[in-house]
Amino acid sequence: MSNVMDTFTAYLEKHVLPIANKLSTQRHLHAIRDSFISLVPITLFGGIATILSSCPTVDENSNAFLLAWSDFVAANSTLLTWANTMTLGALSVYICIGVTYFLCKHYKIDAFIPVVLSTAGFLLICFGPVELGFDAKTANILYLDGKGLLCAIFIAILTVESYHAMREHNVGRISLPPSVPASLSEAFASLVPGIIILAVDTAIFQVFNLMGTILPAFIYTNLAPVFDATDSLGFAIIATALVQFFWFFGVHDAALSGVLGPIRDGGLSLNAAAAAAGQELPNIFTTPFWVYFVVIGGCGSVLALAILLLRSKSKQLRTIGRVGIVPAFFNISEPIIFGVPLMMNPMFFIPFLLTSTVNAIIAYLCMLTGIVAKTFALLSWNMPSIFGAYLSTFDWKAVVLVVALIAIDALIYYPFYKAYEKQLVEQEEADEATEAEAAVETA
Repeated sequence: MSNVMDTFTAYLEKHVLPIANKLSTQRHLHAIRDSFISLVPITLFGGIATILSSCPTVDENSNAFLLAWSDFVAANSTLLTWANTMTLGALSVYICIGVTYFLCKHYKIDAFIPVVLSTAGFLLICFGPVELGFDAKTANILYLDGKGLLCAIFIAILTVESYHAMREHNVGRISLPPSVPASLSEAFASLVPGIIILAVDTAIFQVFNLMGTILPAFIYTNLAPVFDATDSLGFAIIATALVQFFWFFGVHDAALSGVLGPIRDGGLSLNAAAAAAGQELPNIFTTPFWVYFVVIGGCGSVLALAILLLRSKSKQLRTIGRVGIVPAFFNISEPIIFGVPLMMNPMFFIPFLLTSTVNAIIAYLCMLTGIVAKTFALLSWNMPSIFGAYLSTFDWKAVVLVVALIAIDALIYYPFYKAYEKQLVEQEEADEATEAEAAVETA
């Protein structure tokens, strides 16, 4: 078993891990990942607004708290809906700005003008004009939410790459005397590149306008089967298994967040909008689904293992359990992963991949069949799953599901943990015997 694992590991290190490492450092995926991570205040505020507006059904027998909550929602429904619409409901705008900023940071260029250009390009391409202003229906501002993410990312990348290339080659640069202030000189240097970029954006808009649509509508309509596929049980299984697989071999899950982030957060944005409108939630594979139901305790679903370690016969494992239980409760898995260790440890390869994947399957089926409500809010990545599961669904059965999943994870880890514990206990006893003999000889 050990020889087979060593051969397999060597193959991965030579052929697979270099690809994963390139993905983790690829500038566009890196910018997308950092953008989603940096928008936590936006998603948190939008999640709070959505939760506040999602009061459970009340009647004359309800308690005073629920009645007061219901009255608050009735009096402030427009405000709460607007708060959600301008945060999670406008996620594509903020992602466009974020990707532009982090790409500029990569190229070490001032981000202000590219951010303005990409935002203007997004508005040009993603809005349909009317004669005297913008009407919500004809302007298609609904594509500001998760449905416009692909378009936002495309515009941000196109803007920065074009701007950077033209500035590098001094396209249209206007020579000014040294006496001109640096800020004015920079503005003139960006004049021609900016006009060219906005002209291209306008041309893109016109192409789709002649087709009777706009770019995000065209993308969302024609790629609907692809979007449906990313919200399927099969995709959830593959995505979960891949993340755990790469983590086991030392590639952090952030390496794939540039790809999975838009899918998970896009689904959350659509669900939040549907919850605010009182409609059926369309997606299962969302960020809170991932955080609270799939990777319980962090990657590898290590909360269950941390609980087992607390009663371990091995001093080493028991100490790691005491150190790692609190971080795991808040979805931070590194103390357990590096302390046991789980990473690159053949004994834990199967449970490390299996626990989170089983969680994804069970949770997905529970939400697909309506046993547990779907998620519509994300309070924090580090909120314990038991609390996050309820607050993201407002369904008490979600809490029961999380507890059941932790128990299942413990059952999966248990035989592998006991086998590893036996090895460590024997080693510890041998070390103690050696130390005792050395002490006797010294005496």
